Parts: sequence; C-alpha cells; structure tokens
Amino acid sequence: MDDIRLGVIGLGNRSDLADLAHQPGSGSLVAAACDRDRRLLTRAEQRFGTQVRTAVDHRELLDAGLDGVLVLTPDHTHEEIGLDFLQAGVPVFLDKPMAITTEGCDRLLAAAHRHRTPLYVGHNMRHMPVVVAMRELIAKGAIGEVKAIWCRHFVGHGGDFYFKDWHADRRLTTGLLLQKGAHDIDVIHWLAGGCTRRVNAMGGLTVYGDIDSHRDRSGERMTEWLSTENWPPLNQTGLHPVVDVEDLSMMQMQLDNGVFASYQQCHYTPDYWRNYTVIGTEGRLENFGDSKGAEIHVWNRRSDGRAEADLVVPVHTPTGTHGGADPVLMAEFLRFARDGGATVTSPVAAREAVAAGYAATMSLRDGGRAVEVAAPDRELAAYFGHGQS
Repeated sequence: MDDIRLGVIGLGNRSDLADLAHQPGSGSLVAAACDRDRRLLTRAEQRFGTQVRTAVDHRELLDAGLDGVLVLTPDHTHEEIGLDFLQAGVPVFLDKPMAITTEGCDRLLAAAHRHRTPLYVGHNMRHMPVVVAMRELIAKGAIGEVKAIWCRHFVGHGGDFYFKDWHADRRLTTGLLLQKGAHDIDVIHWLAGGCTRRVNAMGGLTVYGDIDSHRDRSGERMTEWLSTENWPPLNQTGLHPVVDVEDLSMMQMQLDNGVFASYQQCHYTPDYWRNYTVIGTEGRLENFGDSKGAEIHVWNRRSDGRAEADLVVPVHTPTGTHGGADPVLMAEFLRFARDGGATVTSPVAAREAVAAGYAATMSLRDGGRAVEVAAPDRELAAYFGHGQS
C-alpha cells in the first residue's frame, strides 16, 4: 500500500496528532509542514524526515500534491485555512472547534459540499473510552429513554492552558464556552441523540480578571509554563496581555428531541476532569473519572438517600493521549482520507456544537437571555449524513 502524503499546518501543542499520522511505509507520511514560527520549522526534518517540505504560509502548499492536510492552528485561523484547502480539493482534517462562529462553520460545510472535498473534524472525545462506554449503555437501554444530561467540567489547568496565550482573547476564540465547551457539547448531543435549538447562559471573568501580572509570551509554548505549582489560582503570573474571556460559565440547552441539558465549566478548580450525569425514564448513569481508572455507575432502583450503584462498569483506558482517543481519531481520519465512507465524528455535529456554544456565549454576554440556535442547511446535513457522497 502506497503512503498517502499529508501536510500539517501548525506545529504547536496539537501537532502530536501529526506524529501519529507519520507512519512511512505503513500507509501515511507527513510530506509537508507549515508554521509561522521558523524555530518550529527547523525541527520538522528531525520529526518527519529529510523529504518534508516546509513553508511559513499555508498557501505555498495548496498545489503540493497532498492527499490530505491536518489543520492544527489557533482557532480563528481554521476557517480561512480550511476554505483554501477545500477549494483546492485537498481532504481536510480540522481540529476542533471547527470555527469560532456558526457562520464560519456553515461556510466550511458549504465549501466542502460545493467542491466535493472530504472534510473531517477532530472531535476526539467521540473516541474516548468513557464516552463510548456511556453511549453503549444508553443504546442498550440501561437507563431507558434519555430525558436530561448534566455535565460539570472541572478545568484544573485552566490558568495555564487558556489564560496565558491566544485562548484568553475573545477575538481569537469567541470564548471558552465555545472553544473548550465544544467537546462536551458534542458529547451531550451524541449521548442525547439530538441537537440544541435553544440556550441561555450566565458566567463571567471571576478570578483571572483580578490578576495584574501580564506578559507577551510570543515564541513560547504552553509546555514551557505549565506547572502544578501555579496554585492557588490568584497566584498565577504572566497572563496573556488580553484577558477578556470568561473563566466560569454555565449554560442550559433545549434539544430538538425534547431532551434538556446543562453544562458548567470552571477554569480554577484544583482537579481536572469531566462528570456526566445522564437521566432516563428507567434510571441514571454517571461517570467517575474520565481517564485511567474511570468507572460508570448505573442506578435503576428507588432508594432513600445515597445508594450504591446497581451496576458498576470499569472503563479500560488504552495508551495514547486523551485517554487513548487520539490514536483512534487519527486512524479514522487516515482511513477516511484514503477510502472515504462513514465516520464516528461528524462535520455537521461539529457545527452544531459550535452553534450551541456560540449562542450560549452571546446569551451570557447579554444578560442570560434565551437565544434560538438555527439548524444547519438541510441539503448540507443530508450530504454529510450520507458519508459526503
């Protein structure tokens, strides 16, 4: 089997996905790399071999004969770069979130449809073992028909991950309810079997806005400043020069199939994990942990007070980043880029996650008013629903 030739745009923190895709002699290799940081480009040969072509502008690679491209750049650039490669007929892997506005997502879907270019969005949590296990339990009827989902996201590394670089600037993210929340919103939709059509939200910049220590970290990477010693949160130093995204947010969702859901996100908790509670007509389930050692507990009988679960499901976590999800995600994309066909991830679902997060952010910044979330174009939804064929 000949190797498909891939390009990687963006050699920062998420470029570990490119390392997973670089399998020369086994089906795929990174043939081109692009980043505006020339320091990172100088390491491309060491990572991907002497055959790798390098560029500082992604447009230099539009005619490079690539079989696919991984777009792993900051969020606000996803739309422009994705549109350029889709128009050039190069299959695109877009890291999540797909774009930072609903309209941006719709433009990407329309371009993929118009040019008949394969589009894949990297919602790796659909491959996380704990999420897969919860969905399988729901599909088997373990809790009856789903009626409500609650998700609490404790973002313990929030100060380091999101308030010392471009993530802290709403011009580049819209907000963390979209940027960080797109993962969980997509999971909520997937577990519920529906998509959000009405939201309201509240939240604010409640801790990191009180810190006066700021600095320009151009040329640095998150791995250079991440430390568990950066605690408690108000002791953080060297935040991004612009900090205008919320560090605490809460949204409520009404889905198109009648399910109600809520999502809460806090960026200064001491612990870092997600907790989902799914309530159905015959019980509820809840995960404890979302990586190594995670369990899912299911309750099906009435009780007074806190009762032991009727079913405890241990979740096996394989090796690999994001609880073993990233290797599976990349394997799916490589198969898709080569052969096409159905995928667990969905560009339309990725758009729906952004749309809900975008609308919720608008609600949060406008007094918590209810905001309607428009459905995607029916023709586009049908095209992607049939495997982009």
